[in-house]
Amino acid sequence: MSLKCCIFDFDGTLFDSMFIWDQAGELYLRSLGKTPLPSTAEDLRTMSLRQAAQYFQTTYALPFPVEEIMEGINRTVEAFYFHDALPKPSVTALLEQLRQAGVAMGIATATDRYQIEAALRRCGLEHYFDAIFTCSEVGHGKERPEIYRMALEHLGADRGSCVVFEDALHAVKTAKADGFPVVAVYDASEPRQDQLIALADCYLADFSHPEDFWKYAAAL
Repeated sequence: MSLKCCIFDFDGTLFDSMFIWDQAGELYLRSLGKTPLPSTAEDLRTMSLRQAAQYFQTTYALPFPVEEIMEGINRTVEAFYFHDALPKPSVTALLEQLRQAGVAMGIATATDRYQIEAALRRCGLEHYFDAIFTCSEVGHGKERPEIYRMALEHLGADRGSCVVFEDALHAVKTAKADGFPVVAVYDASEPRQDQLIALADCYLADFSHPEDFWKYAAAL
């Protein structure tokens, strides 16, 4: 087995938290007295936080700087990460197996660092991860591969021995196009499961059978 490292998405992959972002944009807009477009949740799905803030600023003529809009969106979900967000069932067992096997692990996420760190710390999972990379810090969303490349460089492996775990189709497409092996993880927020299954190298409906992943990893 040549597996050296894994890069995990956070929301919808490690944690059952993607649904909060389907609500965040609308909650923020309503707090400002704005009526969200019906397509708001879908429009935001592939955006980084900064891109979402820029979109709101332009689409809804918000008279605030982008950074202030980002802070406002974060406030709508902050309590969830600090108090309620939970890891997906059985994911901890896989993380422990990876750690025991000497596999380095990192996180690549569109959510801001302080929220991710708070959720990991509260759930006792922070020690599994060598680094966290966020789209806001990298400067691009997951429509571009920079976040995966930066994580790969930090973890010190080559693409062929570094598996990316993602639940969203657009992110799977990006990682695959950049040469990464990809494990797709089911989440209810992604309606295009057939495309996900067809594109990914390995598909996990959940984490209850980690042996399915290890069979795939053994062939790397």
